[in-house]
Amino acid sequence: MRLCELKEKEVVNICDGQCLGNVCDIEFDLCNGCVTAVIIPGPCKMFGMFGREEEYVIPSKCVKKIGEDVILVDIEIAKCVKKCEWR
Repeated sequence: MRLCELKEKEVVNICDGQCLGNVCDIEFDLCNGCVTAVIIPGPCKMFGMFGREEEYVIPSKCVKKIGEDVILVDIEIAKCVKKCEWR
């Protein structure tokens, strides 16, 4: 599967049914070439006018199923929220 195909899929947390958004990037291990995490933009600040400060970094072990339209993950939101590194 290509990254452009992953970006079209919604990510849903099976713990609470919350839609987290769409994949914007991936992390991978340079040594073995395996994907280690998927990255999803976090919630917008103030009506979406001021960008985002956080992103969801979801380890690949938490990805439970990749379907045609959706990616199912099993995570605790508080544990996967990270500050954006590009800020």
